[in-house]
Amino acid sequence: METFSKRFGHSQNDKEITVREDAPQSLREFLIMTLYHFDYTPFFLRDVICKVLRVAPDRNNWTDYPNIDGEVHNLIENCDWYKIYDIIEAFARQIKEEKKQLFHDDLNDFFRTNGIGWKLENGLIQMRGDETFETAIKKVESTLEDAKLKTAKSEIKEAIADLSRRPNPDITGAIQHSLASLECVCREVSGKKNATLGDIMKIAGTIIPTPLDQVISKIWGYSSEQGRHLKEGKEPEYLEAELVVELSATISNYLGKKLISIGSGAEKDDDLPFY
Repeated sequence: METFSKRFGHSQNDKEITVREDAPQSLREFLIMTLYHFDYTPFFLRDVICKVLRVAPDRNNWTDYPNIDGEVHNLIENCDWYKIYDIIEAFARQIKEEKKQLFHDDLNDFFRTNGIGWKLENGLIQMRGDETFETAIKKVESTLEDAKLKTAKSEIKEAIADLSRRPNPDITGAIQHSLASLECVCREVSGKKNATLGDIMKIAGTIIPTPLDQVISKIWGYSSEQGRHLKEGKEPEYLEAELVVELSATISNYLGKKLISIGSGAEKDDDLPFY
């Protein structure tokens, strides 16, 4: 059942994302509290947690309270931050089916209202961007599905997976996969099935109105520059990769819609990217 605040639109606004490579104490406590609220016992919690952490339970602890409960808190409070998200995924698999959606909702509400840059989706912890980023990703996945561009959709999902890797995100992989997705879409729209994004960049004005076509050129130039930097031992920052993924998704969404319009014989110039 929805709370009063949700029913009447008084829910707390999402906080700016400030936490990613961490699992705050408040999250650790909330996880335990939520599972107890679902009527799971300390014995059940300990069993799942120990399997994830690959440690043996303390067989000297027999009773749920206070012994096993204390052990559960100790395990949760002292494990590495990224293990907390592994544990959340494990519980998402183990809890009863009728509790799973509520578990997802409770955790995601906590992430959003506490500025934690993760989300629980289909039992997996994935990176969460700000509202603009999330909207861009949802739109492009839907559009690429409708346009039957499976490879492009797969590449953008791989980009998100790379940003979601724990404890260290694959920054370079995220950039490469997002550009591969954009390249796939550009090939379809331009009709040049074997062209690289660099080739398509030269005729970008024919598929995206100028001067917006320059965005593709700039993204390609950035990725080429980063390739040179990698040889020098420098890696792009997380926020830079997130921006490239978002820009690639936004352009791919526009081009995907354009492709659908062409296929239906109703091509339009609306839904321009960045508008």
